[in-house]
Amino acid sequence: MVYGVFVEPRFVLDEERAEVAMPRLGEELAGTEVAVVSDLQIGMWFANEGMVRTAVETIVAAEPDVVLLGGDFVYSTDPDVETQVDTLLELLQPVLDSGIPTYAVLGNHDHAVDAAEELRTALEDAGVPVLRNEAVTVPGLGGELYVIGVGPETPGLADVDEALADVPDEAPRVVLMHNPTVFDRFPAGTAPLTVAGHTHCGQVALPGTPDWAYLALTAEERIVADGWAPEGYGAEGNRMFVTCGIGFSVAPIRVNAPPQVAFFELIPGG
Repeated sequence: MVYGVFVEPRFVLDEERAEVAMPRLGEELAGTEVAVVSDLQIGMWFANEGMVRTAVETIVAAEPDVVLLGGDFVYSTDPDVETQVDTLLELLQPVLDSGIPTYAVLGNHDHAVDAAEELRTALEDAGVPVLRNEAVTVPGLGGELYVIGVGPETPGLADVDEALADVPDEAPRVVLMHNPTVFDRFPAGTAPLTVAGHTHCGQVALPGTPDWAYLALTAEERIVADGWAPEGYGAEGNRMFVTCGIGFSVAPIRVNAPPQVAFFELIPGG
């Protein structure tokens, strides 16, 4: 308990790094780096805001080309939503000041506490587009890379067809979603790199004790809860990585599921 409350979530930051071969990626985009962080959960009792700050500083220091924020920015109604959103913007300020193109989707908690519109307004006013079943191109890369943002599965806002509607078939793309359970709805070859959050990688993930994990609350997400989706899950040509996120749900504890930021270097191929 001491380790899970006071050590892992507050002093251990996992930095996941991987190369991802991407079909249709031109040489002008080779080496593009995408940083991902999710589930900050501002407003959770005994939240680890210090780790949020560390994760943001780690991302800015790495100087990626794109930053993706995977939702569940807030957690509760106490303190009030306005206070939580103000805290969120303060913690994200280094990314906002960096000028790195940054995109977000919202998560289930953002909607559950009726913070969706306030978050959308605050983030977009700060220069962070909040994507819900839509796609945008990233400026300043020397080539065309799409970020496709999918709405959260809860409360039923995920629409894969709508998200893909304006993306040319030949365009390279990265898919950002909160809930990993949406991944297998993507047609073959349309999601060569998908990033998701939500699961906290089990939050308390002791070997052989799945019913002690956060996953016990979301049994369908045991298929992919941590890292890369297994081969054969999802349509051909699609890959998904599920990040552990930063914050908490239910209790302020993490064991064998440390906070995480992920970096993906895109290379032609696949």
